[in-house]
Amino acid sequence: MNVEVADFLKEHEAELLENWVDAMKKGGDDRSLSVISDEFFQDISKEFIEVAVSNIIDSESGFNQKVERFTEKVVRIGWELAFLMDGLSTLKGLILGLMRKEKDYSSEETVELITEIDRWVAPMTKQIVESYSNNWEKIVSLQKVALQELSAPLIPVFEKISVMPLVGTIDTERARLIMENLLSGVVKHRSEVVLIDITGVPVVDTMVAHHIIQAADAVRLVGSRCMLVGIRPEIAQTIVNLGIHLNQITTTSTLQKGIEKALEFTNRKIVALKEGSD
Repeated sequence: MNVEVADFLKEHEAELLENWVDAMKKGGDDRSLSVISDEFFQDISKEFIEVAVSNIIDSESGFNQKVERFTEKVVRIGWELAFLMDGLSTLKGLILGLMRKEKDYSSEETVELITEIDRWVAPMTKQIVESYSNNWEKIVSLQKVALQELSAPLIPVFEKISVMPLVGTIDTERARLIMENLLSGVVKHRSEVVLIDITGVPVVDTMVAHHIIQAADAVRLVGSRCMLVGIRPEIAQTIVNLGIHLNQITTTSTLQKGIEKALEFTNRKIVALKEGSD
């Protein structure tokens, strides 16, 4: 790049950092600024300016590595790509303003200077966008896996009795995960009765009911009994209106009633202790 611009960036890095922080605090996105403390914002801003300057002094591979580390960090703290693009635009304006303040450029020289600054920022913009997208996809993928692992656990509550609480909507992919966790959990915990709790499922349509019936059938095939609990009045009405038959599945309105019935199936019951008994 232009030697004059390169020398200016290296010599005025500290001043650019100070001006950039002030400018972004005044005109930046409040959401991106609110997710971190002022001290951390100062640190991450310093790293941003250092990454920008490294586009001059580092090799291409070294610069790319710094951009990758920086964007991975800002994705994790919640900075949006638009905020980074605004930051680059602000940085270009600050460089141009400071350079024109130090030297009286003619109109032609100013146009050349703007072109040179744009030429310097262009590869940096491209690399940040690519790196941001890659890191974002990576984090979203990891979060999806984590949510799937937590979304349908089979929990043993008594000997031979387990509960699977379902929360949120159930699509085909999640239904597959529910089936896998259900069957592996039944074998692992040696469950004789499994309660599928749909208290947290907002809508039960034909597809959801079909998946539940399939799960119950699969549980029976491995030698256990399946119960459907947490059926609210509106859900019961929907099931009737849809003409869905749950004849082969024991149902209750609450988890408590379901556990009581599950204990009966395993020849047990909950009894109240007499006062004063040990």
